[in-house]
Amino acid sequence: MIVKEEKKILSDFCSKIPESVYGPDRVAYILENSGKLKEDDIVLLRKFINRILTSMIERDASDIEIGGHGNEGYIWMRIYGKLERVKDLPQLTEDESALLIANMFNSNQKKYIAATRNLDFSYTFFYERRKINVRFRADAYFDLDTLACSMRAINTNIRPLASLDFHQNAVKYLSHSYIKFGLTLVTGITGSGKSTTLDSIVDYHNKFDPAHVIIIAAPIEYVHSSNFCLIKHREVGRDVLSFKEGVVQSLRQDPDIIIIGEMRDPDTIMAALEVTDTGHKVFSTLHTSSATESIERIIAEVDAHEQERVRNRLADVLVSVISQKLVPSLDGKIILAKEVLIMTPSVKAAIKNNNLSEIYMMINQGGPMGMLTMEQDLKRLYDQKRISVDTAITFSNNKTRINQLLSAK
Repeated sequence: MIVKEEKKILSDFCSKIPESVYGPDRVAYILENSGKLKEDDIVLLRKFINRILTSMIERDASDIEIGGHGNEGYIWMRIYGKLERVKDLPQLTEDESALLIANMFNSNQKKYIAATRNLDFSYTFFYERRKINVRFRADAYFDLDTLACSMRAINTNIRPLASLDFHQNAVKYLSHSYIKFGLTLVTGITGSGKSTTLDSIVDYHNKFDPAHVIIIAAPIEYVHSSNFCLIKHREVGRDVLSFKEGVVQSLRQDPDIIIIGEMRDPDTIMAALEVTDTGHKVFSTLHTSSATESIERIIAEVDAHEQERVRNRLADVLVSVISQKLVPSLDGKIILAKEVLIMTPSVKAAIKNNNLSEIYMMINQGGPMGMLTMEQDLKRLYDQKRISVDTAITFSNNKTRINQLLSAK
């Protein structure tokens, strides 16, 4: 990658930063003055970041890390789950990286990150080789008074819901045509493919269901084209001020299905329960690793005196919970492992009576209903020779149970 001209723009700008400016003020200086570059130089730097992102796509990397003290001058990429320095890309100083990152922001975003020290945003560029627009989810933040940016490539193709290996009864519970209301949670740690699963669910409905879908996310990742569904995208921070406001406002927008990108605070959780109570089908995500933990997390998020009411409400509106992980496969790539809980009268009673410890065994015995524990699915993947025994054990939630399953004949 020849970058002589781009490197000169970066180094010339950074050499003019006053020596008296240091720490977070140095980043503030870069943010304030980056817009003063010549128009041609701004365009050239934007093309430079696009070439870096093109390199990311062509290496099949899921994530890229640019700038910050911890990068030690390198650009890092996560390729098939493994994070590594990319030594054939140019090395950049902390100031040069900060300028390159700042060049992706608009003026409002520059002010916002200077004030809050963090910015979630999306970035799009035209990928020449395939003649398509490619989108990225990005988070810019401070690392020891330097500016860093983490970006994740958003799939240009949606995986069909059928390819995720759900039991046909589980798919029924996800379908708006089968159940018109209720809350479904898709949970997992960051990078476990939750957004991809939500997009697969939207795409599934878009093939046959004349429903109005409102997607509230921060940021919007995949942009769906309306087919059978009418699909609206509302990005938090751009189209609506907060998740809670997006959920409340959606009630006045004639929705059938509401996608809440993340239930990240008590206000959003309560708003999601209220909108589900009104007879809408709602899908959302949580950062939890099992179905039981997801239920515990929602209840724990509210004040103690509210917990019994929320427990009863959740038991009434919850339809299903999908907890998922992306695990390394034997072919060097990654594969989806999941736990699926479907609401039954027994599960509902366990939630209302605060007997959450009973739910795992209900999932374990609920195979005919379409339920599946994480350990059962990891065992399935191992039996299919798609993952190793070590991977099955490492990614299980219940080590005792996975060892019992793997040793059973």
